[in-house]
Amino acid sequence: MKSLLSAIAVTACLAGPLAASEESKTWDASDEAKQFVVDTIVIGMLASPYGTGWTDYDQLHTYFERARDNGITGHEMTLAAADMSFETLQEQHYHFRAAMAEQPDKYQIVNNTRDIEAAHLHGKTAVLWNSQTATILNGDLKKMALLKDMGIKSMILAYNDIFRTGSGQLAAYNGNDIGLTTWGKAVIDELVRFGILLDLSHTGSKTANDAMAYMEENYPGVPFVYTHSVPAGLYTSEPGATPRGCYRAIPDDEALRAAKSGGYVAPTFTEWMLDGIWPDDISPEQAADMIDYYVQLVGVDHVGIATDDMFSTELVVKFATANASMYDDGGYMIDAFNNGATGNGELAKILAAITDDLWARGYTNEDLAKIYGGNKMRVYSQVWEGVAPEQFTKNYPERLRMRQELRDYFYSR
Repeated sequence: MKSLLSAIAVTACLAGPLAASEESKTWDASDEAKQFVVDTIVIGMLASPYGTGWTDYDQLHTYFERARDNGITGHEMTLAAADMSFETLQEQHYHFRAAMAEQPDKYQIVNNTRDIEAAHLHGKTAVLWNSQTATILNGDLKKMALLKDMGIKSMILAYNDIFRTGSGQLAAYNGNDIGLTTWGKAVIDELVRFGILLDLSHTGSKTANDAMAYMEENYPGVPFVYTHSVPAGLYTSEPGATPRGCYRAIPDDEALRAAKSGGYVAPTFTEWMLDGIWPDDISPEQAADMIDYYVQLVGVDHVGIATDDMFSTELVVKFATANASMYDDGGYMIDAFNNGATGNGELAKILAAITDDLWARGYTNEDLAKIYGGNKMRVYSQVWEGVAPEQFTKNYPERLRMRQELRDYFYSR
């Protein structure tokens, strides 16, 4: 695998795709943990846009069928990353929807939190769109209303490089964090207006902190989130850690600030971001370490989970090679790949084992229900529907009980 990846880095071409998510390991778990995952609302993340993460509709069908069979309720799904236009967004959206149209009874496009509950009840996949760039607006803020109608649920201001909104993490890593711009503030205004979550993953620290300050000053009480970001503080003492760490990781102060807003942070189980570890397969213990680190840092009410799954390492490296200026990381990502970090801990294959590990650490079922989906649901309910977080928290246990009774009845017939 390592020699193949070296070849990819040079040629960006292989005869057949390396399906990193498909090749990830399935971890043994107790029957009790498997059942808990099935019974619980679980919301992960598929950060693989059409063309840069997958190209074959059957890949999606296989992935989502496995996820449904293993109790994964839904996924935040990336429609656009890097410097993408509105037209590219439409193209990617079309292919996702065209694939789903082949099995229309298997998917639930999410407009509100009750759609997520309905997907869980009926065994469908809940679809939540995420954009990792604001460039899809094509410079026209009025498009935000259209994005809302398309089902965009969260948006990142800047991915890796410098954009009109501010700087991404890689630009900041290279010393070029321009901070939140006037245009970036206008984008945030429209995100809040239309109830779309501000996602600060991939955002440079100055730009992110400027955005958080802008939110705190102008929209106090409106949460912001990190949908898929590993904790930098977990890896600083690793023997193999690089001097500057992984540029995709976020410092503790940013995670704390997101939690203070009422939002959440969700670690991603993507191997190349685990600075200094770079395993052939991320283990349930390593994934649980990230979850536990965030829980100890910000509290159990402000932690979620993500995967950032990619179907094809070949396509990822091709994209990075074709957009070399946007991935100018001194070879960090390719080096991590060559050291064995070629995939992800796919949620369907690893979450039950993570459950066993977290139970052994003393986590309760209530804790895990929050981390696996409840915390996200609370934030979604607040941002999308204007429901006060205390009201959601008050009603959620009863809704959990009723939903489980309905699910048991539905599947017993």
